[in-house]
Amino acid sequence: MIKTAVILAAGMGSRLGNLTAERPKGFLLLDHLPIIEHSLKKLFKSGIEKIIIGTGYCHEMYEELSERYPSVKCIYNAQYESSGSMQTLYALQDAIQEDFILLESDLIYEQKIMTEALEHGNRDVILASDFTNSGDEVWIEINDKGTLQRLSKNKAGMTRIFGEFVGITKLSYNTFMKMCRIAEMMFPEHPKMDYEQALVSAAIDVNLAVHTVNRLVWCEVDDEDHWQRAVEVIYPLIQAHEAAFSPVKRNILLNPGPATTTDSVKYAQIVPDICPRESEFSAVMQYIATELTQFVGSPKEFAAVLFAGSGTAAVEAIISSVIEDKALFIIHNGAYGRRICEMAENYSLPYIEYASPYDKAIDLKRLEEYIQISAENISHLAVVHNETTTGLLNPLDKIGAICGRYGIKMIVDAMSSFAAVPIDMKNMNISYLAASANKNLQGMAGVSFVIANKEELMSTQSIRPRNLYLHLYSQFDHFSRTKQMRYTPPVQILYALKQAIIETKWEGLAARYKRYCEIWEVLINGITRLGLRTLVDLADHSKIITAIIEPQIRGYHFTEMHDYFFERGFTIYPGKFAGLNTFRIANIGAITKHDMENFIVLLEEYIGKIVKE
Repeated sequence: MIKTAVILAAGMGSRLGNLTAERPKGFLLLDHLPIIEHSLKKLFKSGIEKIIIGTGYCHEMYEELSERYPSVKCIYNAQYESSGSMQTLYALQDAIQEDFILLESDLIYEQKIMTEALEHGNRDVILASDFTNSGDEVWIEINDKGTLQRLSKNKAGMTRIFGEFVGITKLSYNTFMKMCRIAEMMFPEHPKMDYEQALVSAAIDVNLAVHTVNRLVWCEVDDEDHWQRAVEVIYPLIQAHEAAFSPVKRNILLNPGPATTTDSVKYAQIVPDICPRESEFSAVMQYIATELTQFVGSPKEFAAVLFAGSGTAAVEAIISSVIEDKALFIIHNGAYGRRICEMAENYSLPYIEYASPYDKAIDLKRLEEYIQISAENISHLAVVHNETTTGLLNPLDKIGAICGRYGIKMIVDAMSSFAAVPIDMKNMNISYLAASANKNLQGMAGVSFVIANKEELMSTQSIRPRNLYLHLYSQFDHFSRTKQMRYTPPVQILYALKQAIIETKWEGLAARYKRYCEIWEVLINGITRLGLRTLVDLADHSKIITAIIEPQIRGYHFTEMHDYFFERGFTIYPGKFAGLNTFRIANIGAITKHDMENFIVLLEEYIGKIVKE
């Protein structure tokens, strides 16, 4: 078992500007503790007994640290300003006499990577991750044998990209010495040689295995953007993962929300009791409101208004608060468009209902002609972006352009699209958007929100309130002044939402939607093979929720099929399409392609079972 670790810590960190003016990168503070000390604690926890740090810039700080940790030894590279990381590693030859773990001082990572490195069967292994989209990736290319061939920041010409280089490597003593001999030959012409170059050169003769740690949360800190991401996303996510207790039984929810959540989101609700009027909790709500807004627009122009309640509460807050004398034009091409009509009826609001087939793309030419007839009497248009009834995706950009031509403000129910399907409120001409925590954000049910154009929301303050709790301007104004919700917020649900937002930022909106689309393709290929059809043409799909026409098989009953899946850890959902029997499958939440593949296997088993009966 390896008992030694080597940390390269000589770099000046010049790209970090003032952050490293008086300290090396390893001494940037996370939770009042230097990055390097977080790393030491993880190494000791993994069973490492001796740590050698190759120092350079501000070496005195590392030497002071070693006085507090007797197992840590520092060796100074006096040439650090004119050399690269390989020179620092080369300077440690006399202190290294065994296999070791090699890492860099500016890494922030989960404990599990050390476990996987130490337990890997190869003496030489490079650790890789999934793609982080950090903007400064080093890609790993493997050869036919699956071992290291190349490391590069340039993908051009790389044919077998295996993953992203983390900066943690397990090295045998023999491979280390080979790297040193290679360095001796290259130093005269390449004095600033990095150790990665020596790794690649050594890989010509040594089989350097490459091992991917799935869904690893980590980052390297090379510039100010990296540091901001480390503080706001990476470190909080690592904390949440490592604070999680025993795994929670995992159910695969294929209903259209609430969605399957990660254990770290579930456990984020376990916090010390706190009065929601404390400034500490106000900061949580401010973070949530700002980050939700940034997913779809600039906080300078738009603001998020939080409500305790389901997504319907947010939609109703808009409908009941912003309509004055002119009519609300409602696109009704699904059950949730119809729900907006019901709201208008209940509040006795003037409205025009535009009915469009539930299973067909909206006819934009006909829509505009219909609007033209009464354009002078219409102030707002309401539309559901992704109709949860069917999975039909309404084209916001085109509908927004029509609204723009007639001076109409657009209201969007983005419940099933927010945080997945791309939305740009300004460019799409959206004035108000409603969504909730428990769908693509992968949070818990109980919080919904409105994101509003500030200028337009301010103009509604003269409209007489039609209700108390859901009055949009009052909620916005109170939060703007006090950083508090007017009435008791769902404290634990909001902590979970904060964690869900951190995880959304870590994955990235584009990557999340890509994952959803890939899962959807597994679903479509599977049901097509089984002879089932979707209600909506694939070209008009959101690729998030799918209404599937029920099989015309004797003995089929949705309730029985639901129970069959539920007993096996999957939840499916009935349809809402009048006149045609469907069931719905949503491919959102913390699920994978493998989960959907398992669903298809079970679906085939179920159909085969009732056919035999």
